[in-house]
Amino acid sequence: MMLKFSAAAVSAALALGVASPVHADDANLDKLSTLKSTGTSLDLPLIPQTGPQAEAIKETLKNIKLPAGFKIELYALVPDARNMAVGPSTGVVFVGTRKTRIYAVTDRDKDRVADEVKEFSPSLKFNVPNGVCFSKDGFLYVVEHNRVLVFPAAEFFYEGPDVAAGIVVPQGKLIPTTEESFNHGARVCKIGPDKKLYVSLGQPYNVPPKEKLKLYDETGIGGIVRFETDGTGREVFAKGSRNSGGMAFNRDGKLWWNDHQVDGMGDTIPPGETNISTAVGQHFGFPWFGGGKIRTNEYKDSAPPANAVFPVLEHDAHAADMGALFYTGKQFPEKFRGGYFWAQHGSWNRTDPAGARVMWVPVKDGAPAGKPEPFAEGWLTEDGEYLGRPVDVAVLNDGSLLVSDDFAGAIYRISYKK
Repeated sequence: MMLKFSAAAVSAALALGVASPVHADDANLDKLSTLKSTGTSLDLPLIPQTGPQAEAIKETLKNIKLPAGFKIELYALVPDARNMAVGPSTGVVFVGTRKTRIYAVTDRDKDRVADEVKEFSPSLKFNVPNGVCFSKDGFLYVVEHNRVLVFPAAEFFYEGPDVAAGIVVPQGKLIPTTEESFNHGARVCKIGPDKKLYVSLGQPYNVPPKEKLKLYDETGIGGIVRFETDGTGREVFAKGSRNSGGMAFNRDGKLWWNDHQVDGMGDTIPPGETNISTAVGQHFGFPWFGGGKIRTNEYKDSAPPANAVFPVLEHDAHAADMGALFYTGKQFPEKFRGGYFWAQHGSWNRTDPAGARVMWVPVKDGAPAGKPEPFAEGWLTEDGEYLGRPVDVAVLNDGSLLVSDDFAGAIYRISYKK
């Protein structure tokens, strides 16, 4: 499909749908909001896609276990690859990181292997741009540690260094600056069926002190917030989360989201979680519950919320359940269609490591229809060594499944053929 954006159309989109830029210390963002050049070099360096690193990853992939008929291949080398957003028109994959860069991954000849990986919008100074998500009309939203930006025509402008941009939430306004922390500061985002932007806000503690709870409930830290795509109408959508690393909307409009459990309570407790939000303002139990129905030591003598909602799925403790989706493609067999897929990043807080795989569970009538089981595994060796650490999953336009890996610095493609 050919893109039909003009400078006038993008200017109109910025004027109507995006708050005016006020980020005083970033002149480049002001220029991009009015389609002015920043003077950044047009010569954008490419990330090499061949060499020893690529060959080593291909060897690792030979040992990944998949259901019959599936295969996994290296799609792209992408440094620090985290959350992914697939362009609805072109299939260009935009990849967030926990550092300062976003990458654009292009498969020009459509052989399902990336031809080109380069930095996206390099004139801007990103701070943990982990969260990337597209609206159906092709607007790319980027959620940093404490700011939200929008790129109204990312698929159109990404070839060069200057990309039309606007501010949705100004720097320092997503959370109070006093609560900024390197811990649990990587955000994830999704556009809901209500066309609102949903953002998870991990709280910066293992278990927060009681004096922080009122502030966190009011601001949505330790929960999920939502607002209009111009940044207005903010509300706390879900409370009682520790650090959600992945969320997805089911076809019935309900939001499913994974949450990480409390560290330091042992190898086998508390369990990881998948929750379903069925109404605005529900409380999911943290910090009174550290995962599932396991009480935290810090809050064991304090009464939990009477209406606390418990998870619909519990997972291996500390496996770090991350990016998630409902499979909407047609390439996979019927068994997997509509199923809930997610990445497990792998544990750090266990003497016996767990995770580092892609999981799935069938879904029927808006609920899990079985027990979670591994879909792709083998990045964790029998000796407890990580060869890769999956972070996110995304459906490519042809129906194959992409898996990002920030440890190996790669994206994999899982495809099916009878």
